This record gives sequence, structure tokens and C-alpha cells, in this order.
Amino acid sequence: MKGLILSGGAGTRLRPITHTSAKQLIPVANKPVLFYGIEALKSAQITDIGIIVGDTKEEIKSACQDGTKWGVKITYIEQEAPLGLAHAVKISQDFIKDEPFVMYLGDNLVKDGVTQFVEEFKSKSPNALILLANVEHPEQFGVAELDENGKIKRLVEKPKQPKSNLALVGVYLFDSNIFNAVNSIKPSWRNELEITDAIQYLVEQNFDVQPHIITGWWKDTGKLEDMLEANRIILETLQHKIEGFVDNNSNIEGKVVIEEQAQVINSTIRGPVIIGQGTKIINSYVGPFTSIYYNVNIRNSEIEHSIILENTSISDIGVRIEDTLVGKDVEIIKSQHKPKAYRFMLGDGSKVGIV
Repeated sequence: MKGLILSGGAGTRLRPITHTSAKQLIPVANKPVLFYGIEALKSAQITDIGIIVGDTKEEIKSACQDGTKWGVKITYIEQEAPLGLAHAVKISQDFIKDEPFVMYLGDNLVKDGVTQFVEEFKSKSPNALILLANVEHPEQFGVAELDENGKIKRLVEKPKQPKSNLALVGVYLFDSNIFNAVNSIKPSWRNELEITDAIQYLVEQNFDVQPHIITGWWKDTGKLEDMLEANRIILETLQHKIEGFVDNNSNIEGKVVIEEQAQVINSTIRGPVIIGQGTKIINSYVGPFTSIYYNVNIRNSEIEHSIILENTSISDIGVRIEDTLVGKDVEIIKSQHKPKAYRFMLGDGSKVGIV
């Protein structure tokens, strides 16, 4: 069985971060989201993995390389534009050939991994196994309608009036019949080849398409609030570990990971928190559910329930920063210029809360 990870999307819901970075490489608990997908496939004994890449292909390739660090082999498959999940399957046929495969959306997190679904697929041998989860806003997802026997009746992509609250999770298992399906459907109103239409084709052609409703948590990290929630959930699973320097005037409470060459000076860190390599926390408070990536400087400031990316500096901020995603190479400082004023340089799609 092979793996196919989709990492070609534009990430419009996380702009401006994704104007310059791949959304799949935004770290959750200081690990890029994409890496969780690779690790999930490797844990399921899937070591031949194709990654669909688009405009951010060089960044993805630089981060993942040939897969050696996970003990897998990675093949990159270029998609000229984000033309739909079924289009990604279509262009992967030369890589997949006639083997069954797991398709995993690169910005999704499934906490318990995919091993049990791979085993279920191998034991039951359906043509497709799709994962479903109950969600509050099904209109934002592909939605499955089941019949009275629990079999798939209909699949619709982002319906205005959903027939159920069962959303398609970003993990699918297929045999080679999916290629006939993706080559038989037409683009949707979004001008994309929808995977829901391809699966619906299989259903209508009487192929064996089985649903599996998951009970563990799953997150599509395409929006800020979902990214922060995923970060919170993963942080709760970490084991306390101090490898960096903590001075005697600092307080470390709860589950805290401080990586090598990080420094905590005259500060309070209240876990769960992870602080990356080379980061300095000075005269500051870092509260629960915060991930601070590498080479960050935080001085005379307070922050919690946030994700801070690499090489960022936060200094002398008089109010607590929370529920925030800060990109890389960002500077947030208290200005000494007169007259006093807020001064910003913000990219398209930015959001700022002022108190």
C-alpha cells in the first residue's frame, strides 16, 4: 500500500501567513503539520509516499527532502494549480499504479493516526473506505448522507443545506478503481474535480464504498481557531522535558518542554508549553497552550494560547497576547516614538485586535 499526501493548497484561510509559507509547514507543538501526516503513514507501515505540491513546492521539498529522516521514500508530484482533490488523485496514477493507497490531506491532524483504518481496509477489502466525523458546521465540508443500513447514500461537497452532520475527514483509502472514477467526473461549479463526486461515482456504479465514523479527535487546521485547538490538544500529550537553561529566578509549572539552547530568565512558564531551540524568554510570562518555535526572543511581555513562529521578537508589550498566530521574522515592540500611536505593517488578510 502506498501513501498520497496533498500539500498543494493555497491556504487562503490562514493569510497573511500563507502568502509566504506553506500552510502544511505551520508548526503545531513545534512540529510542522505535514510531518504528523508522514509519521502517521509510517506508523501504518506505509513507506512509499507521494506528496502533491504546488506553488510552495520548494519549501515543502526543503522541509521533507527524500523522507530518509522518517525511514520513508518520498516522491514529489507537481500540480499546476489547486484543481481539486480528485485532480490530485488523477495526476498521481503513474505513482500509485495498481496499488491501494491512503490519501491524507497535508493540513489535517488525526490524533490516533491511520493504522487502524489501514488494517480495516486490508481485512475487509472494500473499493474505498472513507472516514467521517460529526461536525458542528457540515456546510464547510464534504458531507455524507447514510441510508437506514448505515451505507453511503450520497456525498455532496460543501452543501448549503446539509442532509447530515457527517463530514469527510481528510483521510481516504482507495483501490485502483478510484482512477476510473476521477477520469469520469466533470469539474464542479468551483471548476475543481471534487473527491466527493468521484466517491459518489463509485457508489452509483455499485462499488463497495464503506464509511467509518471516527470517535477520536480530528482537525482540519486550515483556520486559526482550529490551528490553535490542535496545538492545545497536542501540547497536552507532551512529556515534561527541560534541556535548555532555566535560571533560579524562574518558575516552571506543569508540562513544559524547553529545547536545547533555549534560555528562560526571570520568567514564569505555565504549561503545557513548548519552547524551541535558541529561544530566549526574559522577564516574561508564557501561559498554557503556547508553542514558541526556534530563535524567538520574548522580553518583558506576556503570552498564552498562541503559536509563535521562528526568528520573531516580542518586547515590552503592556497587555497579554493571546489566541494569536505570529509568523516568522516578525517584530512586535513597544514604540518609543512621539506622538504615541499604533503603527503597523500588515499583509493582506491580516487581523489585529486592539484594546
